[in-house]
Amino acid sequence: MSKVLIVDDSRTSRKILKGILEGAGHEVVGEAVDGQDGVEKYKELSPEVVTLDITMPVLDGLGSLAEIKKADPNARVIMVTAAGQQTKMVEAIKLGAAEFITKPFEPDLILAMIEKVMK
Repeated sequence: MSKVLIVDDSRTSRKILKGILEGAGHEVVGEAVDGQDGVEKYKELSPEVVTLDITMPVLDGLGSLAEIKKADPNARVIMVTAAGQQTKMVEAIKLGAAEFITKPFEPDLILAMIEKVMK
């Protein structure tokens, strides 16, 4: 099972995602409330996978993704998007995002994405 860092400014989203991941046996090693916090926790905790919301204060998901990939080019990052963020998803792919999941969360899809990026 994977060690996961959840980066999302929504407490509700973090709670739902944590429940899905832990329920499937993954370990949530940390939670971050904005992109800057996510970069710092990534460097501190060295998770195997990061779920990274796109729209956040301080540093958005794209900025956070760029910083994480600069620190660790092999980082496995799954972007979390709301509907209608296609242009940001294209940008995230260019920056090195491994996959995307959309809100509202579908547990089976999230778990499949974690499994896919860990291969």
